[in-house]
This record gives sequence, structure tokens and C-alpha cells, in this order.
Amino acid sequence: MKHIFIVGSKGIPANYGGYETFLEYLTKGKQSNEIKYHVACKVTDKKKMMPQRFEHNNADCFKVYVPNIGPAQAIYYDVAALNQSIKYVKEHQIEKPIFYILACRIGPFMNSIVRRVHALGGVVYVNPDGHEWLRAKWSKPVRSYWKYSEGLMVKHADLLICDSKNIEKYIQSSYKKYQPKTTFIAYGADVKKSQLADDNPKLINWFNKFSIKANNYYLIVGRFVPENNYETMIREFMASNTKKDLVIITNVERNHFYDELKEKTHFENDPRIKFVGTVYDAELLAKIRELAYGYLHGHSVGGTNPSLLEALASTKLNLLYDVGFNREVGEDGALYWSKTKQSLSQLINSSDILTKEEICLFGRKSDKRVIDNYSWERIVDAYETQFLNR
Repeated sequence: MKHIFIVGSKGIPANYGGYETFLEYLTKGKQSNEIKYHVACKVTDKKKMMPQRFEHNNADCFKVYVPNIGPAQAIYYDVAALNQSIKYVKEHQIEKPIFYILACRIGPFMNSIVRRVHALGGVVYVNPDGHEWLRAKWSKPVRSYWKYSEGLMVKHADLLICDSKNIEKYIQSSYKKYQPKTTFIAYGADVKKSQLADDNPKLINWFNKFSIKANNYYLIVGRFVPENNYETMIREFMASNTKKDLVIITNVERNHFYDELKEKTHFENDPRIKFVGTVYDAELLAKIRELAYGYLHGHSVGGTNPSLLEALASTKLNLLYDVGFNREVGEDGALYWSKTKQSLSQLINSSDILTKEEICLFGRKSDKRVIDNYSWERIVDAYETQFLNR
């Protein structure tokens, strides 16, 4: 039996987040009886610690209590989860365990952890995620830590599993001196359509609430952070001639970034711009994606982005920020724009006059991209092959 200890997600069952969704599908779709997953689950309330272990999707899930210590929580959590896992391996005399760490938060502790794991006959794999150190939400000192930590994770890992070919290239070129061992296994997407009918009351009520009409809006779904290019998308949309709405589904709060965008773009004066909050109903969100005229994707940091895969699987026409990560995923199944003035506004204008046949062709190409390269079945199979061939 091959035992895989996975650390770094908030845990399963998945409520949100890319890593959590990945683990949900990885455990639910398990094919081999020779694999046993052990998944760390973060708990911030001691009252919820019992039972400490439980089964989900036949995976052994173990809870890790994390005190409220501010930004250091994530580092504490990963180290504590690894300590518990190492203790479990010793107690149960598990041979050749694999420890899979998601993200690069614990670089300063990595050398010690790897030595302890190697002493048990195990190996340490790392998923480096995207360029976390480039995210604008972090202060300069935090970004410096992320970059420093990433280097140490790469230096000491036995294998880095990259969910993007561009991330793999970055790891190989930036850390060439460490001669890192890498492999590429993409993130996955669910290609099935929403179960909601076009006249479902839940959908109709949502449309009516925000005065939105089916196939008469462009859509954005993503975290409300500067590196997702909200300013460019909003400014360029306002400069376009489209009569359609721009529906923005995000965890927007009346924060500094929101106020800054408002000051710079004055989007509140354009009735087409509609911030509609979040949609946690998966079927409803899938239907909203399907009924969008087009999808705008501005993510500039990271690897294979989950919301992009969902868009390609749901929305026929996708307009993507032209960066390596996005073009790698979309290829010829999407259209691309840059931050150059009028690039996106002109693309929106030209998209508005595409024929139904042209839009359907894009839809077929984007569906094929996801089915052929990013289906969860393919991703799960690739991971199991990697784990079993260790």
C-alpha cells in the first residue's frame, strides 16, 4: 500500500479554493486500491477537533488545530501537519511514505523536514503553485519571504509537481543551480453542464435581481485583487461600444482597492458595470457562465487557473489576458488581449459582431481543450501513476 500524506490545503470536504477542490476530486476519483490518502484539515476552533480523524471519500482526514497567530497561521499549519504525519508514519510503521506539500510556505523548515522524511524511507513532493511572491495583496516583506521560501522548497524537494508548463519552465530556469526534478500534471475541470433549466426560478430570480438578460452580458469571476487586472477590464469595457452588461462575480468589499478602482475609472457612472457579489451555488454559477455572451479573464499570476478552466468548459466565447499561463490553457479556443490601450475594448467590439457559428466554433474548441487535457479523470490518473511509480 502506498501512503500519501497531503499537506497545505484547508482540507476536505471542499467548500472553496483550488487546492481543496483538487483534493476532493483526487480522493473521490481514486482508481487504485494500492493508494491510501491522508489529508490534513485545518481547524481554528478547538471545539471542532473531535473526532480528530475521520473518513471522507475513503481518505483518512486528520484535523490540525491552528491558533489565531495572524499571517503566520499558514506556516504553523503546514509544519504542524507534517509533524503529525511523520509521527503517524512512525507509529504505524509505514514504509516509503510520500509527503505532498501544496504551496511554498515553509522553506526555512524544509531542510529539517526532508531529512526526517528521508530517515523514514520517504520522499517529499511539492506543488509550487503560482508566483505567490508577485501577488499585490502581500506587503513587500511578505513577498520577500515568499520568494525566499520558494527557493528553499525547490532546493530540498525530491520532486516538484507543476500544474502549468510555464511554471515548470520558471522553476527550471530560475533555480537551475539546484537542478530541480520537476514534472507537469495540470489542474482539472469538470466539463458537465449545469442541471438548471433556462427557466429555473432560482436563475430567473437572480437575473431579475440585477436586471441581467441571458446572452446579453460579459462575465468576470475571480478574486478581487489587483493582479487579476480589474482596472484594465473595467476601463476597457467602459471604452467599448457594447450594449451588453459587464457582470462581475467576486468577493468585493468596500475596501481600499474598490475605492481606488472607483476613483480611477468612475465605473459607478456606467450602468453596464454590475458588481453582483459572490455566487456559492455551484449549479447556479455554472448556468450563469453558460448563459454569458462572453467571459473576460484577467489573471496574470499563477499556473493553471481553476476559474479559467471552468470558463472554457462553460462559456463559448472567452477573452483572455495574453500571458503564458492563459495562452497555454486556452490555445486556439479563446481570444486574447493585452494591457495596451484599446486592445480589450476593440476585442469586445469585434466580439459583439461575431456570428453564432463563429461563437459556437470557439465553444467547441474550448470544450475540446478541457476534455482532452484537463478532465479530472486524466489528472487523477496522472497523479496515481506518479505516486505508484515512486
